[in-house]
Amino acid sequence: MSGVPDVTATETWAALESDPDAALVDVRTDAEWNFVGLPELSSLGKQPVLIPWQVYPSMQVNGAFAEHLRKAGLTPLSKIYFLCRSGARSLAAGQAAQAAGFPHAFNVAGGFEGPVDAEGHRGAVSGWKAEGLPWRQR
Repeated sequence: MSGVPDVTATETWAALESDPDAALVDVRTDAEWNFVGLPELSSLGKQPVLIPWQVYPSMQVNGAFAEHLRKAGLTPLSKIYFLCRSGARSLAAGQAAQAAGFPHAFNVAGGFEGPVDAEGHRGAVSGWKAEGLPWRQR
């Protein structure tokens, strides 16, 4: 057990809407942000915090991840919802955040696109897009 609770994208949206101090941290790579899209939070008066867990193209873990969380204004009191493509990197990022003193870390289990469907495509099974939440191309 990781200690980082899994939540759905819809639960994440509700938390971001109801808690002014809740933040969505998108831990995908800049290539994913640019070519796949981003959660659109402007109707909530927020923006996703973009901090890669792994740095493209080497895919090495971002050694300054916790420092970037702090620089983004997040504190140990912040409720932080971590999002990646499918929920794996975001879980690792949430665990690292907890280890760095951010106890209120949550994993958006379906991620932005979710797992592949029967045809091998992402975005239809679960996750931010599949749950019909706002998103945009960069």
